Amino acid sequence: MRTLVIETATEACSIALFEDDALLGSDHRVFGRGHAEHLVPMISDLPGKGRAERICVSLGPGSFTGSRIGIAAARSLGIAWRSEVFGFPTLALVAANARTEGKRQAVAVAMNGGHGEWFVQSFDESGLPRAAHCSRTSDDAVAVMADELVAGTKASALIEARGYGTALEAHPDARLFDLLPPSLLTENLAPLYGRAPDAKVPA
Repeated sequence: MRTLVIETATEACSIALFEDDALLGSDHRVFGRGHAEHLVPMISDLPGKGRAERICVSLGPGSFTGSRIGIAAARSLGIAWRSEVFGFPTLALVAANARTEGKRQAVAVAMNGGHGEWFVQSFDESGLPRAAHCSRTSDDAVAVMADELVAGTKASALIEARGYGTALEAHPDARLFDLLPPSLLTENLAPLYGRAPDAKVPA
């Protein structure tokens, strides 16, 4: 079975195509904005134009717009190809960096958030979350994230402020999808927001 993986919730735009456990093709670009313009052409450049029986897309937390772009693309392709569509948490894909090359290590993830805050979450050696993701100020993140290894776009900043540990600067990478625990996949494609929306519905 072929699986197309889509990740657009951060500054990176990342895709990968697997056949069972074999990686057939991938693309990973960091450009901040422009996911909507680049995503479909990137998928079209994959073998077989990326067509797959299963599509897995990151749900966030991350960019509100980026997350929605990926989810909309996954849903549209799922309808066109009659494929199953699943979602997965973005921070778990970042945590997968701690399990490359056969390593199994607990890791804290720290990523760019909104309004100067960071999205943070801790994962155990198997890649499962120890607690729910949240959005915190940098000072709060330093106070609560105690894992020796920290991965993500704010890993170096957290380690420097904390004064100990190892930083693994990383964006989510679709090529690491096969390291995700299968239990993290969900049929619920609602975006995962790390903080409450700024806009308030009038009373």
